Amino acid sequence: MSIPDRLLNIPRPVIFILIGLAVFVPLLFKFLLPLKVLKPVKDVYDFIESLPEGTPVILSFDYSPDVLPECYPMSLALAKHLARKKLRIYIMTLYPAGAGFALDVYNKILKEFNLVERKDIVFVGYFPSIAATILGIGEDIRNVFKTDYFGVPFDEIEAFRDVKNYEDIKLVITISGAAIPESWMVYANGRYGANVAAGVTAVMAAQLYPYYRSKQFIGLIGGMRGAAEYEKLLNAHNLATKGMNSISLANFVMVLLVILGNISFFIKRRRKR
Repeated sequence: MSIPDRLLNIPRPVIFILIGLAVFVPLLFKFLLPLKVLKPVKDVYDFIESLPEGTPVILSFDYSPDVLPECYPMSLALAKHLARKKLRIYIMTLYPAGAGFALDVYNKILKEFNLVERKDIVFVGYFPSIAATILGIGEDIRNVFKTDYFGVPFDEIEAFRDVKNYEDIKLVITISGAAIPESWMVYANGRYGANVAAGVTAVMAAQLYPYYRSKQFIGLIGGMRGAAEYEKLLNAHNLATKGMNSISLANFVMVLLVILGNISFFIKRRRKR
C-alpha cells in the first residue's frame, strides 16, 4: 500500500488517540509555546502596575461553573497580580454560583501571599441585585457592604477605612461569562466614571471589544488565550498556559491531518488519470 493510501485509510481509533494525546500531554508536562500578548490584556496589566500600594480594588467573580475552564484561571492570575502589588482587594460576586470560586481564590492568595485578613483583602460575598449593588457602591460602600462574608461588621474591617465610593476604589475588575460586565460598564463607568476592566469568555470578548475601543473598559481579557497572556505577563505560567498549550496542540494535529488527507487524495486522483 502506498503512502497516500495509508494516509487515506488511517483507522479512526488512531486519529482519536492522536487528538487525545495532543489534549492531555500539555496538561501533564510543562512547556511553553510562542504566545503574543495583545494590547487589551496588556492594558489591564499596565493599569494595575500603575496603582500605588494600598489602593482599593474590586475583584468581582460574576460567573458560573459552565465557564469555569476559561474564567477561573484568569481570576487566579488577576488575584495574584493584585496581591503581588499589595493593593487592597475587595472580593465579591454578583452571581450566586460565583461565591464558591471567589472563596477558593480568596483562601489561596491569603495563604500564598501571607495577606492580613480584612486589612489587605476582604471577601464581602454575594449580592443579589446587580444594578442596585453597583449603583450603591457609587454612593457609599457602607450602604452595600454591611459585613464581610463571615459576618464581621463594616466598622471592624480595616480594609474599608477611608473608602467611600468609586472615587476611592480606583479599579473594578469583573470576570464573567454573561452580561454582567456590561452592567458594571453602564452603572459604574457610565454613571460614576469608575475604571472597569473585564475578563470574559472568548465568545463574550468579541461582543465587548467595541466598548474597550470606546474606553468604557480600560482593558479586556478574553478567554483561555487572554488568561494565558496574563500569566505570561506575570511570568507565572499556570492553568491557562497549560490549557492554551492543549488547545493549540490539538488544533495543530487536526489541521495537519486535514492537510495530509487532502494532499494524499489529490496525489491518488492524479495517479488514476
